[in-house]
Amino acid sequence: MERILSVKDIGKIAKESSRKLAKLSTKEKNDILRSVKLSIIENTENILNENAKDIEASKRNNMPEGLIDRLLLNEERIMSMAKAIDDVIDYKDPVGRVLSMEENYAGLKIGKKTVPLGVIAIIYEARPNVTLDAAILSIKASSAIILRGGKEAINSNIAIAEAIREGIKNAGYDENFVQIIRDTSRESSLLLMQLKGYVDLLIPRGSASLINSVVENAKVPVIETGVGNCHIYVDEKCDIKNALEIIKNAKTTRVGVCNAMESLVVHENLPDEFYEGLNKIVEEFNLKVYADDRAIEKITGAKSATEEDFGKEYLDYAFSVKTVSNIDEAIEHIAKYSTGHSEAILTESYENAMKFLDEVDSSSVYVNASTRFTDGGEFGKGAELGISTQKLHARGPVGLDELVSYKYIIFGNGQIRN
Repeated sequence: MERILSVKDIGKIAKESSRKLAKLSTKEKNDILRSVKLSIIENTENILNENAKDIEASKRNNMPEGLIDRLLLNEERIMSMAKAIDDVIDYKDPVGRVLSMEENYAGLKIGKKTVPLGVIAIIYEARPNVTLDAAILSIKASSAIILRGGKEAINSNIAIAEAIREGIKNAGYDENFVQIIRDTSRESSLLLMQLKGYVDLLIPRGSASLINSVVENAKVPVIETGVGNCHIYVDEKCDIKNALEIIKNAKTTRVGVCNAMESLVVHENLPDEFYEGLNKIVEEFNLKVYADDRAIEKITGAKSATEEDFGKEYLDYAFSVKTVSNIDEAIEHIAKYSTGHSEAILTESYENAMKFLDEVDSSSVYVNASTRFTDGGEFGKGAELGISTQKLHARGPVGLDELVSYKYIIFGNGQIRN
C-alpha cells in the first residue's frame, strides 16, 4: 500500500527535487514537457472519467452553472491543455538570463542573473486545468511544485497530476518535481501556508475567501491573485455596435472566470440604440441585472442595485450597472469597487482613452477590447498561475517571467574594499 505523505514530507521531497530540477538544461526541461504532453493525451480517457465523478458530485451539491463550467473537462479542453505545453516549450527559458552587467568604481563587474525560485506551491479551487498549467510552468522555470486543489475537483486533479508524474518519469527524471496533496481538508491547506523552509512562493487561486485566508495565515511569501470584479465603461463617444459585441463577449462566453465582466458602467447620454442592443443580450442569455436608479427602467427585468451588488464578483449570468455623467465619475466608481484585476473603456475619444489608461489602477487596463483577454496564454506567456492584483514582484498574468528570482553575480581580479 502506498504511504500517504504528510504535508511536511511533501515539502521536504519538493526541496530535494528542486535542486535536481535547477541543474537541468533548457533541452532537458523541454524533453520532460514533451513527455508530459504525450502522457496527458494517453491518459485522456482516465482523466475524463475522473472528471465525470467531480461533475456528478458538484451537481448533487447544487454548484452554480458557471462554476461547473470551470470544472468541466472534455476532449477539446484536454487538447487545449496539451497545446499549452507546446506554447511553454516554445517560450524562452526564463532561467539564466543576464539582466544587466556593469562595472563599479573598483573594477568589479556586477551582473544580475535570473535564477529559479526553488519550490512553488499553489492552492486553488475548481479549476483542474490549473493542475497542468502550474506544473508545466514550474518545470520550465526550474522549480518544483506542490499542488493543493479543492475538493470539488480532487478526482480530476489527481488524475492529471498522476499523468504528469508519469510523463516526467517516462522521460527519465524525478517525478517528484510535481507533487499533489490529496487531503482537501482545511488543515492541509493551513499546513502548506505555513511550510517555512520548504516553500519559497505560495500562490492562491480562487475565491475571495480562499485568497483572504492565504494572505492572513501564510508564513511563506505569497503572490496575491485577485478576485475579478472587472468593469467595462461605455463612454458617450463610442461605437455602439462594437461596444455591444465586446460586452456580450466579456460577460457571456465563460461566466465563471475571473476576467469576465461583472460591472458595467454607462454614460448617461448613451442612446436608446445601446439599451435596445443590451436588452437583446440580457434576454438571449437570461442575465440578471442589478442597476442603479437611472438605468433600471431601461434594462429588461433589472433589479435595484445595492452597494454589495456593485462590489460583487458574480461568476454567474449576472452583472451590475452604474450610470455616470462623465469619465471622472466612471473612474471614481471603478476605484471604489474594483478588485484591481481588469477594466476597459469603450470609446472613440483619444483623450478619454488616455485618461482611463493613466488613472485606472488595475493590473490590466483596456481600450476598446474585452477583459476576457487577461490571460497568460493570450498575453503570450504560454500559460499562467493566476492574475496578480498586487504591485510587488508580479502584477497581471503570473507567467514564466514572474516565476523566477534573481541574484547578483560579481567578477573580480583581486579587489579588496578599503
